[in-house]
Amino acid sequence: MTEPEYRVRAVYTDSTVTVYQAYTPEIGLPAARDGRFPGVWKRDRMTWVKPSFLWMMYRCGWGTKEGQETVLAIEMSRAGFEWALEHACLSHYERGLHADRAAWKRRLERAPARVQWDPERDLRLRPLAHRSLQLGLAGEAARRYADEWTVSITDVTSLAHTVHARVRDGDLEAARQLLPLERPYPVREGLLAHLHR
Repeated sequence: MTEPEYRVRAVYTDSTVTVYQAYTPEIGLPAARDGRFPGVWKRDRMTWVKPSFLWMMYRCGWGTKEGQETVLAIEMSRAGFEWALEHACLSHYERGLHADRAAWKRRLERAPARVQWDPERDLRLRPLAHRSLQLGLAGEAARRYADEWTVSITDVTSLAHTVHARVRDGDLEAARQLLPLERPYPVREGLLAHLHR
């Protein structure tokens, strides 16, 4: 079955959805230990969350890039995730989706969240034909993410390293068995209509 180009895929429960981020150990380790972001985590900056484990691995180099050595799985509330999607603006102008470039820019400046659709990745981190959601949270959305929406934080750095080791060994099936089970996320009808054509 062909994968649609735009679809949110994630690990989720009835009340939470798992997203991934990577930080320095100074932020990531206390966040995982305490289940909340530490005081040095800046609530006034945009923070990007990714429901795709493999896209996070592409972004952080399996937890080896400088400043991204600690990989976190954050369970956030589905209500918060969907609020962010509903209030998000696409991060680039899309002809036919926005009235004009100026209207898009006005919306982008006001939006507390923004969305990018980047190529999903395979186990070798090569781009696939379908897209993966990246959700940027700023202002109200970033504060609510840190203070209200975050349910739990788990350090999954060792998982990243183990999967990477299996890939390096050429044992892709063993690597695949270790991946988090991401399923199509059941977004309500129309929720993503303003975020892709």
